[in-house]
Amino acid sequence: MTFSLNRNVIRWVIIISSFVIISLILWNTYTFFQNFKIEERSKMKTWSVAQIDLNSMDNLDTDVNPVTSHVVTQTIISTPVIVLDENGEVNRSRNIDSLTLTSPKKLESLVNKFKNENQPIPVVIGKKVKQTIYYGNSPLLNKLKYYPLALLLIIFLFAAVVFFFYRSSKIAEQNKLWTGMAKETAHQIGTPLSSLVGWAEILKSEQVNPEYIVEIEKDIDRLQTITERFSKIGSAPTLKQMDIVEVTKSSYEYLKSRSSKLINFDIVIPDNQIHVNLNEQLFSWTIENLVKNAIDAMKGKGDLKLELSQQESQIFINISDTGKGIPKSSYTKIFEPGYTTKKRGWGLGLSLAKRIIEDYHRGKIKVLTSEIGKGSTIQIVLKQV
Repeated sequence: MTFSLNRNVIRWVIIISSFVIISLILWNTYTFFQNFKIEERSKMKTWSVAQIDLNSMDNLDTDVNPVTSHVVTQTIISTPVIVLDENGEVNRSRNIDSLTLTSPKKLESLVNKFKNENQPIPVVIGKKVKQTIYYGNSPLLNKLKYYPLALLLIIFLFAAVVFFFYRSSKIAEQNKLWTGMAKETAHQIGTPLSSLVGWAEILKSEQVNPEYIVEIEKDIDRLQTITERFSKIGSAPTLKQMDIVEVTKSSYEYLKSRSSKLINFDIVIPDNQIHVNLNEQLFSWTIENLVKNAIDAMKGKGDLKLELSQQESQIFINISDTGKGIPKSSYTKIFEPGYTTKKRGWGLGLSLAKRIIEDYHRGKIKVLTSEIGKGSTIQIVLKQV
């Protein structure tokens, strides 16, 4: 309990610390962006003053001051700039495509864009605005603007990786637990099962009614099958070429003889043999789980049909019932571990069936059709040898 509590505290400390660090990084990035923008505007104002000096020298027909020339040519390296005179004509430009300057529409659009990015700087000569400087964000500033978004994306991807890693670890831990429980169950059943076999042999020598012995042996065989099934969980099962028609029929008939007489069982299977790579115990377990699930859906009363058919190299097994049906939103959820609509149930039957069919037999299992209040059909698809 204490370990679990400490682990939760550590987890929350890490989450809160990560949030604080991310917030500080984003805030520093925003502050740096604003300071960089202020610095660029300061350079543009210096450049505008140089423009005033340059215009004054042009009017006086004197040589250009070297300092002014340096400021005009070197202050702005990559910032896009358009200088318009008092008539709205282009006086100077820097880092602007020449095709944009020759197109009035493109020029107007670019000027409006620059207005939105930065406030224009007027060039005042003799108390009169002679020129107006429009400038946009430099390429470096634009890249910096998208840096927080890139950072957030990286953080999101990192969080997603951590989440999936944690989820996978949790699932692996749960699978390990269930596997251990299954193997321990098989081990525990094995001890009394050995005793039952011995008692059955004793009863034979005591001249007990042979019919009783036959039924006891059937149940012993059944327990042995269950033990084998549980012992195989978590291990790669051995597949053998077997007649799927006979295995399916045997599993179906076993449940039919032990189910309510209020259920109308029907089975439609081919007369010929169909060989498929199967693990008999696990495949039988799947059929039994699906049939029991159908019986539960009908509350022990209704029509249950199993139909096995073959199309080219694929085998289709449809198990249909007249139960309560499955909502379309739950078609995939019913195969998830722990999902159940029963008051008493672990929600493992269908998830186990899915694992046996898809992971072990490389087949498919799905809800083929379902209608609320009328019934459902679960379909298994396997490949023929």
